Amino acid sequence: MLAIIGGTGLDQLANLKITHRQVIRTPYGEPSGALTFGTINRHEVMFLARHGYGHTIPPHEVNYRANLWALYQQGAKRVIAVASVGGIRADFIPGEIVIPDQILDYTHGRPFTFFDGRERPVTHIDFTLPYSPQLRKQILTAATNAKVKCLDGGVYAAAQGPRLETAAEINRFERDGADMVGMTGMPEASLARELGLGYAAIAVVVNYAAGRGNSRVGIHLDSISKIVDPAMAKVRNILELVVDSDVS
Repeated sequence: MLAIIGGTGLDQLANLKITHRQVIRTPYGEPSGALTFGTINRHEVMFLARHGYGHTIPPHEVNYRANLWALYQQGAKRVIAVASVGGIRADFIPGEIVIPDQILDYTHGRPFTFFDGRERPVTHIDFTLPYSPQLRKQILTAATNAKVKCLDGGVYAAAQGPRLETAAEINRFERDGADMVGMTGMPEASLARELGLGYAAIAVVVNYAAGRGNSRVGIHLDSISKIVDPAMAKVRNILELVVDSDVS
């Protein structure tokens, strides 16, 4: 089954025909909310709002382990994560939709593995390609069929949050090779890999990163909603065609 994790601007799926919601308990605590089960074009889908259904959980307090474990426990095989990001690269302008292919992790203090504790053997995962190439291709094909422009590839810098970054931090991220910045990409991606879940992200550029474009001297938070709503409508169109093509 395909699972979708919604981020800022996508705390519900308008095209999801809901069948039921289920509260899940996990060994890692409670997920961000009840899992929503339903169908899109008669295909079964699971949905979870990363920040809670009232958007009350900040990025550094999301229980990423519980979220991924709950989806895994309920039969998810693939996960598409939707996230809002700030654009660092010149062509990553507000309104663009990007399918990232690499990650830089600047987060700290977040429980980041299922394999902790002295009673467990040391376990390493291969994270060379943090996003599933197959699922990325599926998303890009769906975007083409939906006639939605998507940028193929980009490096996602996962910042700690919840504050936005300084211009100097964005300069550092750019020197490190980052093209966009968000706050929820890690440890979500690596936890999915530990569970053997196919994982890919759809990143929506909602603002220029600090020191870039019209964010050169400050980020205009009140203008972000004007970008988010039409962009998330495009994301929903993409997801609908991904679900139609999903065979997992």
